[in-house]
Amino acid sequence: MDLVETIVEDERWEAFGLATVAERAGRAAISALGLPVEGFQISLMGCDDARIAELNADFRGKPQPTNVLSWPSEERASECVGEAPDLPAPGTADEPDSLGDIALAWETCSHEASEQGKPMVDHVTHLIVHGVLHLLGYDHIEDEDAALMEALEVRILASLGVSDPY
Repeated sequence: MDLVETIVEDERWEAFGLATVAERAGRAAISALGLPVEGFQISLMGCDDARIAELNADFRGKPQPTNVLSWPSEERASECVGEAPDLPAPGTADEPDSLGDIALAWETCSHEASEQGKPMVDHVTHLIVHGVLHLLGYDHIEDEDAALMEALEVRILASLGVSDPY
């Protein structure tokens, strides 16, 4: 069974190979934390800017497109700033625990990758890793939390051969 269930709303994601990229990035993020991949499930949607702007308005009150959104299945953040969140208990291979949902917007991701001079696959890999870490309770609002999350992202991305995005 796949870790990441990929739903494609914009066919450009299909041509890009989103399902393969998402599975690889998701597995790397889960494994880096010492969790069993087969105990979890993530839903990821590849959409366009219009759709993600609707979602951003509905869930965050920000009616504009963004690159990635995530919705954890439950609150997992640490109560202490700069401290790693408690990791969830895995389900089984037959009944994996849902970590939550992630959405990516094609136009914003493509524009950012181009603007930053990065391969699209590297940028999207980073955003998926970032989204998975949000599902696991990591955040970047406070500087100490951002430092923790970014260091973990850099380590996971390096394991995938992706350069430090920061």
